[in-house]
Amino acid sequence: MTRSRMRRAMLAATALALGAPAAAQTSDPTATVQAMRARLPQDEVIYFALPDRFDNADPSNDRGGLTGDRLRTGYDPTSKGFYHGGDLKGLMRRLPYIQALGATAIWVGPVFKNKPVQGAPGQESAGYHGYWITDFNHVDPHLGTDAEFKALVDAAHARGIKVYMDIIVNHTADVIQYRECGACAYRSRADYPYQRRGGVNGPAINAGFAGDDVRTAANFAKLTDPSYAYTPFLAKGDEHAKSPDWLNDIRLYHNRGNTTFENESSTMGDFVGLDDLMTENPRVLAGMIDIFGGWIDRFGVDGYRIDTARHVNPEFWQAFVPAMLARAKAKGIPNFHIFGEVSHGSVDPGALAEHTRVDKLPAVLDFAFRQAVIETVAGTRGTDAFEVLFKGDPLYEGGAAAAQQLPTFVSNHDNGRFAYYVRQAFPKAGDDEVMHRVMLGNAMLLSLRGVPTVYSGDEQGFTGDGNDQDAREDMFASKVASYNDNRLLGTTTTTATAHFGQDNPLFKQTAALARVRVATPALTRGRQVLRAREEKPGLLAISRFDPTTNAEILLAFNTSGAPIERLIEVEPDAATARVLAGSGCAARVAAPGSLRVTLPAFGYAVCALGGTK
Repeated sequence: MTRSRMRRAMLAATALALGAPAAAQTSDPTATVQAMRARLPQDEVIYFALPDRFDNADPSNDRGGLTGDRLRTGYDPTSKGFYHGGDLKGLMRRLPYIQALGATAIWVGPVFKNKPVQGAPGQESAGYHGYWITDFNHVDPHLGTDAEFKALVDAAHARGIKVYMDIIVNHTADVIQYRECGACAYRSRADYPYQRRGGVNGPAINAGFAGDDVRTAANFAKLTDPSYAYTPFLAKGDEHAKSPDWLNDIRLYHNRGNTTFENESSTMGDFVGLDDLMTENPRVLAGMIDIFGGWIDRFGVDGYRIDTARHVNPEFWQAFVPAMLARAKAKGIPNFHIFGEVSHGSVDPGALAEHTRVDKLPAVLDFAFRQAVIETVAGTRGTDAFEVLFKGDPLYEGGAAAAQQLPTFVSNHDNGRFAYYVRQAFPKAGDDEVMHRVMLGNAMLLSLRGVPTVYSGDEQGFTGDGNDQDAREDMFASKVASYNDNRLLGTTTTTATAHFGQDNPLFKQTAALARVRVATPALTRGRQVLRAREEKPGLLAISRFDPTTNAEILLAFNTSGAPIERLIEVEPDAATARVLAGSGCAARVAAPGSLRVTLPAFGYAVCALGGTK
C-alpha cells in the first residue's frame, strides 16, 4: 500500500469510528482493517460489555443447551446472580450503537465455556460473567458459538473497531475438592511443605522436588503427590470436566486452600474456591500459551485484558506476554494491546507500576486514576490528588509514554458505577448535581492521559446499587427487581426497558467527547503538563501537546460546587483559544503565557490554543 493510500485509509477508518455512513464501511474493507491495525493502543476509546447483560438476540441459547431448573442451566433472568440471556449475536447487532457512542474498541467480557452453576447450597450463582472456565478453547453455549464469535470480530473489524478479549490464566472453575473441608483456609509452604503429606510431621512424599522456584519440567516431574496441604480429588463424573484435558491433572494446581489476597497466598491460594493453577509449572505455561495463541490465530482479536493478573507469579507473564505479542505479529497485528487487572485502592500508582517493571506487563488497568476521580469528584479531596497520580507516571516500565497505554476507567463490573459512589458520598445531592459530577468524571476520563474505558450502561445513566452483581445491570429489558427500582440519570425510564437510545445526556456527552478525543492527537498521544491544582475541591488544569506539531490543548476542571475564575499558565506563544468541549476558556489570552478560564460548578473545558499568526 502506498503512503498516500495508507493515509487515506487511516482517515477513512477514523471517519468510521466517528460514525460514518454504513455505505462507506464496505468501500475498502482491507484498507479499513489495515488502518485499524496501524492504530496504537492509546488511540482507542474502549467500550466494555458483559455479553450476558448486553443484548439477547437469540433466546434459543438462553439455557446453554441444558435442561432443568436454574441450578442446572444457570438461567434465571430475575436473579442478579444468574444468566439473563444476552449473547454474542446481541452484541454484534448493537455494533452501530457502540460506534455511534464513539467507541473504537470493544472489551468483551469472557466468552469461554463456564461451569453453569457453583456455590454451596443456598449460595449458588451462575457463570454468566465468564470467570469460571471449564473449556478454554470454546465459546460458552449460553453466549453462542465459536462461529458467532468469529462473526462478531469480523463485523467489528469491518467498522474499524478492535476487539479485546477478557482472559483468565490464574484459575479455572471450582471443580477440585478437598477431603478435609469445603471452604478451606490457606496452608503455607512453610507449614505444609511439598515433601511432606499433611504438614511437617507427615510422611515423606515428592522426593527430590526442589520447590516451585525451580521451573523446569524435570523438577516438576518429581511433584507426583498433590496431598502436601490438603487431599484434593475429583468427584465422580468430573474426571474430564475441563478442556483441554491437561487441565484435569490435579498436580497442576496449588491445592493449598483459599487465598487471603496477601503475601504468599496471593499467588498460590484459591480465589474464593476457584481452582488455582500452578503457573510456575512449565506445563501450565506452555498450555496457556497454546490456548491463547490459538484464539489469536483463529479469530484475529486485537488484545487481551488479563483477569486477576497480580495473582500469578511474575515469571509466567515474563514468558507469556512476549509469546502473545509474537503470535499477534505473525497474524499481522502489530499493536496487540495487553493489559492486566491489578486491583488497587490508592491514588499512588507505585503498586500498579511494579507489575509493568517486574511482571513486564505492557499495561495495567489504571485503578489509581479511578481512585483519584472517586476521591475528588465523588469525594472532597483536593485536585492535588491528580498531581500524586501523574507524578507517578515515570514509574511505569517505559516511563510517562507507557502510562498513555493504561486503560483508565471510572466504573466497571467489579468495582461499581461512578454514579453510585457520587450518591453515596453526597446523599443530599439532587439528581442535577449528581449528573454534573458524573459528567465531570466523564470529561476527565475522555481527555486525560490513558485509554478511556466506558462501562456499558454508564452512557444510559445506570447507577447501580454497589459493586459486583449490583453493578451488572442489563442493557436489554431487565427482569431483576433490584435493578429496576434504581433511579437512573438523564431519563425517567428504568432498567425494565431496553436502553439503546441516543438521547440520554450522558450518551450525547460521551459521544461528543469521544469524537473530540480521536480527532485530536494531543488527547490520544500527547504529553501532559500540570498547570494548576489545589489542596481543596476546585481547579485542576492540565495542558496536553500534539506529538507532531506541539499544538497545545488546555484541559480545565472544577471539582467544587461553586463557580471559579482563574488565570492559567499556557505556552507563551499562545494567542487564542477555541473551545472543543465544555465551556469557559476566554477567546484570547490575557497576556502572553496566561489564559483566563471561567468554569461553573462541576464544569470543564477542553480548549485548543492557537498561535500569534
